[in-house]
Amino acid sequence: MAAAAVKAQSGGVCVILLACVFILRQSLVQGAETYRRKLSVDINPNSTLDPPPGGDLLHVRAVGGNDTLHFLFCSQGAPTLLIVHTNTSSSTVKVNWPEFLAHNTSGSLTVEPQSSVLYSTAVVFSRLLEYDDVNNTAEPTSDFFPPYELQNFNWSRLSLNGSMALLCGADPTFRNGSLCLQLSVFDSEGRFESWPRLLHSANSSQVDVWLDGILPRSNNSRFLLELQSVGGAYPLSRVDVQQSIDDEFTPSIFKVSQWVSSMNGSSDVLGFVQWKPVAYRRPHPVLEDAMPCRHSDPQSQSGEATTASSSLIRAFYSKPEAMGLNVSFGLAGDPFYNKTMFLSWTMLVGVGSPPVDFFSPMIVTIMVVAMGTPMILLLVGGVCICLHKRKAASSATYEPIN
Repeated sequence: MAAAAVKAQSGGVCVILLACVFILRQSLVQGAETYRRKLSVDINPNSTLDPPPGGDLLHVRAVGGNDTLHFLFCSQGAPTLLIVHTNTSSSTVKVNWPEFLAHNTSGSLTVEPQSSVLYSTAVVFSRLLEYDDVNNTAEPTSDFFPPYELQNFNWSRLSLNGSMALLCGADPTFRNGSLCLQLSVFDSEGRFESWPRLLHSANSSQVDVWLDGILPRSNNSRFLLELQSVGGAYPLSRVDVQQSIDDEFTPSIFKVSQWVSSMNGSSDVLGFVQWKPVAYRRPHPVLEDAMPCRHSDPQSQSGEATTASSSLIRAFYSKPEAMGLNVSFGLAGDPFYNKTMFLSWTMLVGVGSPPVDFFSPMIVTIMVVAMGTPMILLLVGGVCICLHKRKAASSATYEPIN
């Protein structure tokens, strides 16, 4: 029994020590200075027209120690986000505006020097799809309304707030409703305060998409958003789904989906689109406003069709390779869009490996208490039993025989 007590004691001490080391490490990591980039924002760079007709071009330059990320967000045609990674801190963007506005010339937007480009990826927000879910199955079949082609929307001028840009557009049938996209670029690691609180890094940007007040075409309308990924030799080609047991930052959600690009199917990720499979039915949601979402498998798309829908794609890529997928909002039994007339969804777009969530110190403390308490009770019980047996053994003495 004494051996068992010693073993329990050593096991409990090991668990507690490991937990303390882990919590200390997490605190040091979180308290340390994270990697930072220097951001500069320019709208319609080098343009002599203020503003240029047809939409805006936002350029956010994120300079690191020996590399640069160029974030280009364009509303000429379907809204498009292009990220270009270079191996120098002095690379720049050049735009030939007459050719860019003509929408028919590849190479009218370049990153100089072109030999410094390591990787590029683009996401085109191409179509908004709506269907009549009359049976409340959330299974889109043939009951689709004519799609909303986002390249044909009337887009507002970009509204800037630091390294954040807001773009809203509408189809004439929306009446007073709108579809909005908000781009945020970051200089370091962190989180937004609002759900889903995705972990971002200095190598990523966040795009929030929301439908606000759009007039649905049925009382049972549900929506899908079509995304197209464009790249050179390695577009985003597969979706990986990661599991977690921690929903501290996104309550009730234990998964993260990652649409990634890799070289010849390897595990090394070149670029990504990352999201939690959840949307929200109100601008300031509570848990009851969460709505699950699903994605289709990526499918190869016509590079020519994608180029025709986005001026930025045509301007930068000569031979684009395109993949596409749909993100659908809502499951069977979930409220329809017309209940709140609002729907929001958030994703990250970046280069390199996607940010990975670790257990927070609070979660680690809970785990330590849950695992350590039984061991401490076992330890205390074993010590008490040993002391009791030792006391009993010392009192059991023989009487002398006369």
